[in-house]
Amino acid sequence: FGALCWRVKDDKLQVLLIKSRNRKRWIIPKGWPMHKATPAEAAATEAWEEAGVKGTPSEVCLGIYSYKKLRSPDTTPMPCVVAVFPLQVAEILDDFPEKGQRKRKWMSPKKAASRVPFPELAQIIRKFDPRGL
Repeated sequence: FGALCWRVKDDKLQVLLIKSRNRKRWIIPKGWPMHKATPAEAAATEAWEEAGVKGTPSEVCLGIYSYKKLRSPDTTPMPCVVAVFPLQVAEILDDFPEKGQRKRKWMSPKKAASRVPFPELAQIIRKFDPRGL
């Protein structure tokens, strides 16, 4: 499950991207399902752990995207599907679990869509409109 973290700053919509640990690509926070957590709650947990943001997740899935996860250089990539949930950011913290492992950056949806390596995710970001939540 992934979190499309967003805010409005100076009357402009911004989304948050983070750098992946190994390949240093711009991505959204994402992770595996969690016991006794809804998909949106799991996405919110990943947003906190990977990007240091907290807020209100929506249970509305914006879409899905797929990618191949490379577990280690000598293994076959594993296909993964990510369901994306919007998270309106209320708090940005400087201290979070993966602080030293990731870079985070706020940007316009148009710029963010051009930075992510997955076409399906780019489309989700480009079409995102929080007024529809």
